[in-house]
Amino acid sequence: MESISLSELTSQIQETLRSRFETPVWIRAEISELRGNAGSHCYLELIEKDSKSDTLLAKSKATIWASTFRILKPFFESSTGQTLRAGLNVLVAVTVEFHSVYGFSLNVRDIDPTFTVGEMAARRLKIIRQLESDGIVDMNKQLALPKLVQRIAIISSATAAGYGDFCDQLQNDPSHFAFYTKLFPAIMQGDQAEVSIIEALEKIYQHNQFFDVVVIIRGGGAITDLVCFDSYDLAVNCAQFPLPIITGIGHQRDISILDMVAHTSLKTPTAVAEFFISNLTDAEYKLKSLFTDTRFIVRKILENESRYLIQSQMRIKQTLRSWVVQKSHLLERQKSRLKSSVRLELVKQKNKLVLLEKNIESHSPSFLLLHGYTITTLNGKRITSKQQVKAGDKIRTYVHDGEFGSEVTD
Repeated sequence: MESISLSELTSQIQETLRSRFETPVWIRAEISELRGNAGSHCYLELIEKDSKSDTLLAKSKATIWASTFRILKPFFESSTGQTLRAGLNVLVAVTVEFHSVYGFSLNVRDIDPTFTVGEMAARRLKIIRQLESDGIVDMNKQLALPKLVQRIAIISSATAAGYGDFCDQLQNDPSHFAFYTKLFPAIMQGDQAEVSIIEALEKIYQHNQFFDVVVIIRGGGAITDLVCFDSYDLAVNCAQFPLPIITGIGHQRDISILDMVAHTSLKTPTAVAEFFISNLTDAEYKLKSLFTDTRFIVRKILENESRYLIQSQMRIKQTLRSWVVQKSHLLERQKSRLKSSVRLELVKQKNKLVLLEKNIESHSPSFLLLHGYTITTLNGKRITSKQQVKAGDKIRTYVHDGEFGSEVTD
């Protein structure tokens, strides 16, 4: 049986590949791993997955030698606005390498940034459509911003210039409004930023009753540092957060997905601080206007009440005067009627007295005596019957011009 050594086999494979792939080949792949810094070689792992099942179809090691990496990295990042990192879909020109010891690998010679830009745009659009399908794009925007925003939870890096600018703007404003700020530190760029920001949101959620709003800010930086803000998971957490979220990421490019779902999106941390100051300034102005209007209304009410009281006093005085006059007239009429009644009663009583006097006079002994009648008494008692006397009684007789005594004989 004819045989060859392993080295001879690997040499034949190497020769076959070299002859078959004399020129670089453009391939589409996803970077699953990337190790390497500026000035050193870059080692990658390229993979391909099934678009429907996400099953791994192919995998290969790849290398970008330092001389090439120094050129490709800045070219790619300036063209796409993205860091060359794991998770990106790329279109790269590679040469096929096979080493008898290290095996099969690819040597990256060139990269097409327009392909990645298209992939990123497609991915971004897919995330936006998913958020719209979920019905949560406008959820945070629908929250009412408090009338007075003073208790602010801040997600930022403690050492970020943007965080310092934000705090300085609040503290040094001439209006001297009082703000309570609490920093929840987070990584604001790189692969760990998304997870770090979500963790900060979770901490705020545990104490959300102590805050009016959440602010996510960072200072200016390279466009490649802002990839984390186009994350679906971060957008979902922010869209459904129970407090209004204000962003000031410090970029001038198209808004990020985080900006789209936030309650209010502003360009810089300083602009966010000015937004809060303006909010309190407007509230102060409205309060002063309301106070002025209230004072004016109260003054008008008091003036109207004063006029009403004066008018009421005048009406009362006039009513009392009319009442007194009316009662005075009534009293005079009653007095006149009383006088007439008394006068009439006196006349009636006088006439009665006259009649009584005449009646008495007509029945008096003197009246009877004057008309020829006499009165006879026995022992001072008038005699009205013969049975009252007997012979021998001494009696006395009265006539109109005197009296005389006599004795009964029969």
